[in-house]
Amino acid sequence: MGFNFDKINIEKLSNKAEKNLEVKTNIDISEIKEVKQDNMLIKDEFIGVQFIFNVNYNPDFAKINLSGNVLFTVDKKLSKDILKQWKDKKIQEDFRTLLFNIILRKANLKALELEEEMNLPLHIPMPSLKKQETKSNSK
Repeated sequence: MGFNFDKINIEKLSNKAEKNLEVKTNIDISEIKEVKQDNMLIKDEFIGVQFIFNVNYNPDFAKINLSGNVLFTVDKKLSKDILKQWKDKKIQEDFRTLLFNIILRKANLKALELEEEMNLPLHIPMPSLKKQETKSNSK
């Protein structure tokens, strides 16, 4: 239904990248809540999810922090199930898969754009062409 970032932060901590640079990404779900709606014609419920997406370059080379929220429309039964499980900080598998795929798609694109602007190594390998070796027919 909706997706937006509310915080974008990128920081280069060093100008020298280590040879064994390790890049790790992480998604943290900070809140899942019911979002009240005023439209009486819509029978579904609205669920709002706040997230944090991090890319860390270790040892202490750079970091990217993106936070935002995703808005879903779900039927009333599913909404109750999601909110009930979230009280124990759990997310049902189907909903978590959908949620993480949405966050990964949007956040990875934004992180790649920021990495390019800051001349950082990309946290996801990009496809590239390699020269194909030709077989010689020597006798």
